[in-house]
Amino acid sequence: MSGLGHFLEQEGLATVQISLVREHTEVMRAPRGLWVPFMLGRPLGVPNDPEFQKRVLRSALALLKAPSGPLLVDYAEEAPEVALDEEGWVCPISFQRQEDGSLGERLRREIQQYRTWYDLHVQRRGRTAVGVSGLDLESLSSFLADHAEGGQAPSPSPGIGTARMLRLSVDDLKTFFFEAAGAQPGAASPKQLNEWFWTATAAGEAILKLWDRAKDSPEQDFKRLSMLIVPHEWVPKDG
Repeated sequence: MSGLGHFLEQEGLATVQISLVREHTEVMRAPRGLWVPFMLGRPLGVPNDPEFQKRVLRSALALLKAPSGPLLVDYAEEAPEVALDEEGWVCPISFQRQEDGSLGERLRREIQQYRTWYDLHVQRRGRTAVGVSGLDLESLSSFLADHAEGGQAPSPSPGIGTARMLRLSVDDLKTFFFEAAGAQPGAASPKQLNEWFWTATAAGEAILKLWDRAKDSPEQDFKRLSMLIVPHEWVPKDG
């Protein structure tokens, strides 16, 4: 959207965007951008809260008063943790976190633990968003864990670079766990889901280790990977 904004501005049309990933907007130097500290996929905050959403939109549109940019402003208000019609997590998944064995072994065991909940999600919805990597979950977890632990495993799919395959593997892994969590009774808030995933699962541990390695990589493809795989609010503070 930042790139499109530059083209529209050249034609005399003022633009403004709402940004969920501040680093991307900084690099692209958007003409006018409002960075919001919300979870990915919710640029206006939680659903069913029109007053909050209108405040976000008004803040974004107010940036059109600036004659030119680049301009990037931080939205100061945090989004409510739970939508007005969400009841909360009734029975959160409570498997004990795997502690013994290598990261790859722990991750594979954890996937088996949560597979029943994932299968229930697929049965109820009739579909899944897992599959963008083209890998089965066992291959995916081995590949991702190898790189998280400092390995150099090549991409298992010809024609797809290692960094891109890692990004797709992370997407599939996160989707698997969040779909499994979605089969639980009730409706967890985004904060509950993220706290569970990033602090209580081997999957979250693996992705955070991969992020830590990628952020210091001299290779640009891997460095960019660090900007895409961990939400801003879960990036380690010392990172």
